Amino acid sequence: MTAPVARAETVGSLLRPPELLAARERLAGGEVAAERVQALEDAAVLAAIALQEAAGLDVVTDGEMRRSGWAATTEALHGFEPREGGPGLTWHGEGPEIRMGGAGYPTVVRPIGVRRDLAAEYAFLKRHAGVRTKHCMPAPSYHRRFWYAEHSGGAYPTCEEFLVAIRDYERQVVARLVELGCDYVQLDAPNYGSLCDVDHRRMLEARGHDLAAELAFDAALDSSVFDGVSGITRALHVCRGNAAGRWHSSGGYGVIAEQLFPKLDVDALLLEYDTDRAGDFAPLACARRGAIAVLGLLTTKSGALEDERAIEARIEEAARVKPLEELALSPQCGFASVAAGNPVTPDEQRAKLELVGRVAHRVWS
Repeated sequence: MTAPVARAETVGSLLRPPELLAARERLAGGEVAAERVQALEDAAVLAAIALQEAAGLDVVTDGEMRRSGWAATTEALHGFEPREGGPGLTWHGEGPEIRMGGAGYPTVVRPIGVRRDLAAEYAFLKRHAGVRTKHCMPAPSYHRRFWYAEHSGGAYPTCEEFLVAIRDYERQVVARLVELGCDYVQLDAPNYGSLCDVDHRRMLEARGHDLAAELAFDAALDSSVFDGVSGITRALHVCRGNAAGRWHSSGGYGVIAEQLFPKLDVDALLLEYDTDRAGDFAPLACARRGAIAVLGLLTTKSGALEDERAIEARIEEAARVKPLEELALSPQCGFASVAAGNPVTPDEQRAKLELVGRVAHRVWS
């Protein structure tokens, strides 16, 4: 990796201001002008930058304030319509129940086409941030959840053809980001986290999935997003589900680490380690030598603040498996992967980000 190591960071989304959420609802009903919503988005991004910089983070995001959710693919691309079915995820934990809705699950039914420039939202962040910045987007492999033979076969005969089309589009986004001055791009891949879950694996296998073959294809595909790009941090976040305080996958990384981690040609691997559901640190030994393992040791699913010494002790534990110079710290996931956000107050969010900054600077100073 030629870009500097970010020891203190956050995964992506931050809590959206209530006035922004309300304005978006009014925009959908034609009660407010789009310019008013954009002004509120600009203000929210500026506040997100200030929050992260004050917390001492080494790299900041725009809080994903311009998105309705973390995975903006169906907002940015044509070709998707709701259909019955979906990935079959089972959500757990406290918080509002996660429902697919009567309209069905977003499914690719036509060849994709660009509707909105995802890279454009980065320009404002770059212009106003005083520290290093990063851009987050869903990994190509995540989009397996949008292809189903009965609905999608007419547009893309195989899921892999669809995923390659997504990859080609994301390469264009990365090229544009680099032009804008971005040197840190993060792919988000909750699909890998769900493969740690025994029950979910059984469900996929019952549907006819060859999980080993798909995992090998997906690791190569996600890595290839960055082909021909140098001088940036190439990162991938393995998520376990994060919506309004709920989660969908349980099980240690050992189920996938040996096959996946060495094949991901990335500089930083962001992993969720905020609960016992993630297992121990042994799978870190499978990560590529030199790649930074960003330990998501603080939860974003509740506001209770973690003990600093306990966080440091866990970093020391991880350093017995992977060298300390190849580790970093973050919360486990975003604070608002869906628009409503997790059950965390703005003050609690701030406290967690400040803890990340303090501990990281103390450990790696």
